[in-house]
Amino acid sequence: MDDEQLIEIAHEARTDAYVPYSEYPVGAALETADGEIYRGFNVEIVNYSNSFHAEELAVTGAIRDGVTDFERVAVVSAEHDGVTPCGMCRQTFAEFCDDSFEIITEDDGEIQRYTLGELLPDAMKPGNLQDR
Repeated sequence: MDDEQLIEIAHEARTDAYVPYSEYPVGAALETADGEIYRGFNVEIVNYSNSFHAEELAVTGAIRDGVTDFERVAVVSAEHDGVTPCGMCRQTFAEFCDDSFEIITEDDGEIQRYTLGELLPDAMKPGNLQDR
């Protein structure tokens, strides 16, 4: 699957977002090592702290199916503004992915690519606790 297709799937997922407060829908398409795609979208709760991020829903869907080997993720907003995962979602990816994990987004129609290591250098990893 090429980048454009993964971005399109993320946009499709975004249409299911529940965002009555911010009106900022986000979609995610998480590609696994075996090529399966898990979709996610943000869900806002009035107090915001109980809200769910698109990436969280995609990751938990994969984990529910026993999948934790991820290749890359596309994250998009309706604004086409180059949105990337927040720090919490970056840390979630760090639990399962190495620094070369790809994060793809789009900014005014241009595809942007990052690695997890670029967006979250020196992340806490499961090995950090084992090294104690």
